[in-house]
Amino acid sequence: MNILLAGGTGFVGSALARHLQGTGHRVSLLSRRPAAPAGPMPVFHWDPEREELERGALDGVAAVVNLSGESLAGGRWTRARKQRLVQSRAGSTRFLVKEMREGTPPPRVLLNASAVGYYGSRGEEVLTEGSSPGTGFLAELCRAWEEAALSARTPGMRVVVLRFGIVLDSTGGALGMMLPIFRLGIGGPLGSGKQWMSWIAMPDLLGVISLALDREGVEGPVNVVAPAPVRNRDFARALGRVLGRPALIPAPAPALKLLLGEMAEEALLSSARVEPARLSTLGYGFRFRDLEGTLRHAVKGSHKVS
Repeated sequence: MNILLAGGTGFVGSALARHLQGTGHRVSLLSRRPAAPAGPMPVFHWDPEREELERGALDGVAAVVNLSGESLAGGRWTRARKQRLVQSRAGSTRFLVKEMREGTPPPRVLLNASAVGYYGSRGEEVLTEGSSPGTGFLAELCRAWEEAALSARTPGMRVVVLRFGIVLDSTGGALGMMLPIFRLGIGGPLGSGKQWMSWIAMPDLLGVISLALDREGVEGPVNVVAPAPVRNRDFARALGRVLGRPALIPAPAPALKLLLGEMAEEALLSSARVEPARLSTLGYGFRFRDLEGTLRHAVKGSHKVS
């Protein structure tokens, strides 16, 4: 399959690009940098804010995977930053969908990133793809992002919305930021530690994306999470055991809120007990169901998928 990957140089995107190419697909990348370095994959320039897409980017493309979006973890969510976050996700997706529709022929499938932040903070509630959206900026952002992607649906084009949990891999993301702190023995739970965390191992994330590309019947939202959400305090203990370090020093909720404001409330202290109901129905076989085993694998930095 000829696949165009937006966000292919990021944490998840770079692993996905290698995985797709390694499984026989032809992969090209979209980059916001005007002079992206040449490599083993063709690179096309785009600037969604200016509605610019390099000619030929969509020629012969059967599938588009859109992972683009500014990092949520770059500091406080000021009004200006919120606008950038919305534009980098919902705005860029709307532009990409418009360009896809004008393709001759248009791609047959769009896989678009989203997040379990769609559900907001829901305490002990078990959440599936059929659950209602939550409240707050992050939930609204995910809903706008998904609506932009789902607008691409036509009889000839299916759309899959991938609601990612926390992706566990040592090369980046949340775990990449936590490892230096926990290795020093000063890590611990966030706030009360009672909040639920929904996670996915990188190899399983890549496997789910492959399934969504290959299965014609897969459409709509898919929770990309392992079937074993954990409380934040249990996550901290498991990471401490893997690293052979104590993990007892909590980060008090008031301090996090003072430092990071709304971002702390919605991204660090919120509770999302998300289940992969759709993947269970599809019969996806998870390689990594146990958190501690996943963390041991992730710390080795392996991306291989059998």
